Amino acid sequence: MRYRLAQIKTDTDTPMDELPVTVAKKLGIAADDIKGWEVRRKSVDSRKKPHIQFVYTVDFVTDKKLKTGKNRDLAVVDEEAEAAAARAPEPGDRALAHRPVVVGTGPAGLFAGLELAKSGYRPIVLERGPEMDARIDAVERFRKDRVLDPEANMLFGEGGAGTFSDGKLATGIKDGLIRHVLAEFRDAGAGDDIMYLAKPHIGTDVLRTVIVGLRRKIESLGGEIRFGTRLVSLVIEDGVLKAADISAGGRRERIETDVLILAVGHSARDTFAMIKDAGLRMEQKPFSIGVRMEHPQALIDAAQYGEENAGRLPPADYRINHRASNGRGVYSFCMCPGGEVVVCTTAEGELCVNGMSNRKRDSGTANSGILCDVRTEDFGSDDVLAGVRFQEKYERLAFINGGSDFTPPRCSMGEFLDEKKAASGRAAKVIASLPDFAAEAIKEAVPVFAGKIHGYDDPDAVITAVETRSSSPVRIMRSGSGESNISGIYPAGEGAGYAGGITSAACDGIRAARHVIEKYRPCDD
Repeated sequence: MRYRLAQIKTDTDTPMDELPVTVAKKLGIAADDIKGWEVRRKSVDSRKKPHIQFVYTVDFVTDKKLKTGKNRDLAVVDEEAEAAAARAPEPGDRALAHRPVVVGTGPAGLFAGLELAKSGYRPIVLERGPEMDARIDAVERFRKDRVLDPEANMLFGEGGAGTFSDGKLATGIKDGLIRHVLAEFRDAGAGDDIMYLAKPHIGTDVLRTVIVGLRRKIESLGGEIRFGTRLVSLVIEDGVLKAADISAGGRRERIETDVLILAVGHSARDTFAMIKDAGLRMEQKPFSIGVRMEHPQALIDAAQYGEENAGRLPPADYRINHRASNGRGVYSFCMCPGGEVVVCTTAEGELCVNGMSNRKRDSGTANSGILCDVRTEDFGSDDVLAGVRFQEKYERLAFINGGSDFTPPRCSMGEFLDEKKAASGRAAKVIASLPDFAAEAIKEAVPVFAGKIHGYDDPDAVITAVETRSSSPVRIMRSGSGESNISGIYPAGEGAGYAGGITSAACDGIRAARHVIEKYRPCDD
């Protein structure tokens, strides 16, 4: 029988290979009664500083009959349920006349394409940006010379926006597909530890290789990836998708298809406008706006682990929030231990920032988005794309306030919090790149955060504006079977408004593909 035992606490210097002995002792059985085991989860308990502990959940096999009713930390593993989550459904009865098309190679598009390819559908996957090596070259050119390629940057290209990030895989959703997604990342080179760490991450350096591995797997299964290929219009007749018009290398082409999974990401603003004109139902969606805050990683480590443990444990992260007196929520987002703040944009005259870190998280600097909620009533218009215009407004302000050369507005924490200094100089540029309600709420939140993380209000901490693209400003409506009001179009992922992060977007992409599989069988050509 396979069991799962949670809440196994050990000192941080206890090797993991001693866990079977710890499990046996806790359950009152002999260590050699455990025939096999694996760690399902590992987290850090830092509530009783300086006594930091690791907390494990372990799956193990034993012939012993264990009583689970009296021990709430012990359960029988439903192996069939876990296996079922990884299995695609049987193909439907309707035959596809053409190969399915997937738009976008972010996690939703990649995993949708992979799921279709594994089931024999030979998808055509479109990506407006370049393949990985060319994309990396374009990003490095932008960072060095500030020369922007609107189609090859930190947001467009193979892997989507997540490629140049921390590669976080933690998610707040509960979904049986999560472990399946993690396993695909692991098999593509992300590392075994992502299967059990409570807050797994890949790192942008490793993620780039992993993304290419996933793409090659799609190709090996009969799928086709077309880079430098942008969806420009949809051919729709009587509410049914008939074809997709694309542009590649300055040439137009029409791809006839019955099915299109729309996984365009949160920054494809021209695509949002196109699908609005095509008649897809959409709605405004709230999002957030704010800044990136940087602190010495040693400060965060000491605050989270205690001075005695700083340097002995992995770089610490944090998660904080505050409800400001103006009613706005302020919260940390995409916290990057040992990372850096980067400029990411897709258009001239606009500027936004994000956080990025490598696998080792060894830069010595911690950064996090500190964001304030933006509501649809803030948009000032009923137009479905008003949220896009709202983002553009503040990205243009940030571009101008930073000197109109893609240098982001920056100031110190001391300048930001000092009313006199904030009235002019660098802090004024940062504040002017934010809506008044957001600047006000973030200022109020910092002392509250400092009460939770000692030193958070360090006067030398660095604040950079503006972060606008934490999520999509629109939602593309879909039915319970995943289809939009246009038959054959399946919106998916973060850009469609149904995910928030790499793992949840990947899960949503798989579900979109499975909706297609349940309805259709592969075409014959």
